[in-house]
Amino acid sequence: MAKQVSVVDDILAEYQGLEMQLSDPELHNDVARARKVGKRYSELQPIIKVHTELTQVRADLADAREMAHEDHDFVSEVERLAAREVELEEQLADLLAPRDPHDGDDIVMEIKSGAGGEEAALFAAEIARMYQRFAEKNGFTCEVLGVSESDLGGVKDLTMSIRSKQPSRDGAWSVFKFEGGVHRVQRVPVTESQGRIQTSAAGVLVYPEPDEVEAVEIDDKDLRIDVYRSSGKGGQGVNTTDSAVRITHLPTGIVVTCQKERSQIQNKARAMQVLAARLQQLAEEAADAEAAEGRAAQIRTLDRSERIRTYNWPENRISDHRIGYKANNLDTVLNGELGDLFAALQAADRAARLEAE
Repeated sequence: MAKQVSVVDDILAEYQGLEMQLSDPELHNDVARARKVGKRYSELQPIIKVHTELTQVRADLADAREMAHEDHDFVSEVERLAAREVELEEQLADLLAPRDPHDGDDIVMEIKSGAGGEEAALFAAEIARMYQRFAEKNGFTCEVLGVSESDLGGVKDLTMSIRSKQPSRDGAWSVFKFEGGVHRVQRVPVTESQGRIQTSAAGVLVYPEPDEVEAVEIDDKDLRIDVYRSSGKGGQGVNTTDSAVRITHLPTGIVVTCQKERSQIQNKARAMQVLAARLQQLAEEAADAEAAEGRAAQIRTLDRSERIRTYNWPENRISDHRIGYKANNLDTVLNGELGDLFAALQAADRAARLEAE
């Protein structure tokens, strides 16, 4: 309890300091810094709100107990306030529990078709639409940075950023971080004339895109930069100028592309941001793997080559193999209704973090 009080005191002091910064007009002349301060302020607000209510409930409870000695009618109020005190204490403990430091960050997601040819590309496109629909319904914005399509309109390779519309302690990373891995589909492909069920796969890579990418140095000699004409549907400028940019990081073999902007310079700048975030994630995963040696890895550090989920069309079933989750609502999941699945993954991750702590 003493440790929790100390932590809350530190948070209160930080929160008051952030309030002072936000009230300073000078701060808002620096957009990046203002966003960082506003984001941290939003992350602390739920803790402050619960702590403030808990403080008031404890004061009311003390008064009610004193008055109950003289008036029996206050006994029920004591019981109500005591129950609320327990609820708020549990909420505060939950908010102060160990968290992934990137939970408030935006993300970059890559989706690649795997084994299965054209059917795998069509499935990769379904996965991309599923995430986009969920994002649109839950306060996030999606921005496709680059895409390579198959002959039938599937996705061979797609990169998109997913960002919170408003700063929050539960940003895109807290929601989508469990999606990295191999997603397997079982269904009758549109390319199958005999009506046979086939299995194919798509790979998903997710990594945080912090406001500031720290401790990542990229040497120009380690880069190969290619420019080419954007591909995609419609719009002036598409397929008319060499504005799309592909950057290959030679030491790691990481390739990032961006073709969203009309300007080659803008596409290069955005691609460099994505590359820096990707390299930072690699460095952090290497550190996590070293720290996790000799103990069970948590969900988010599972090997990305592992099959994490199966989408079974004939039985309308979705199964997440890491936590044993199964549900027969694949049709609604593909329409972006991922809330129950994500909640189960977050609960499992939180339990693992508490156990590790």
